Amino acid sequence: MWSDTLLAAERVHLIRLFLWAAGSAVLGTLIMTVLTFRRIAAPILSGFAIQALAWGVAEFVLVTTSWQILEMRDVSAATRLDRLTWFTAGLDVGITGVGLAIAVLGWMHGRRLATVGAGLGMLAHGMGLLVLQLTFASALARLV
Repeated sequence: MWSDTLLAAERVHLIRLFLWAAGSAVLGTLIMTVLTFRRIAAPILSGFAIQALAWGVAEFVLVTTSWQILEMRDVSAATRLDRLTWFTAGLDVGITGVGLAIAVLGWMHGRRLATVGAGLGMLAHGMGLLVLQLTFASALARLV
């Protein structure tokens, strides 16, 4: 019974990640489409949109791969999953920090709005992923 509950929690987590990835990719595509067809020069929005699209596609690939290898876990595999979740949360903190640094540096060095938008896109995606990872880590803590 314990292993199937963990598998269900992992499936829910991957579905949430898929929805986040799809939302990011769709938002990035929508913004770029509007900017292109209306011929609007908005470098901060285009930088943000490119990051949203790129991170959404990358996350989609990771979720798809993870979904294909889902399986029932024993205690040691559950422990590895817990450690991987915390490692991924740490990476998400890093993505957030790098995004903030890029945005600040883009602003400080010549007010480069495309760079600021790219940094804000990384910041937003990293924070969203961090929330999803911490939510899953909380669920794992109750199970492992």
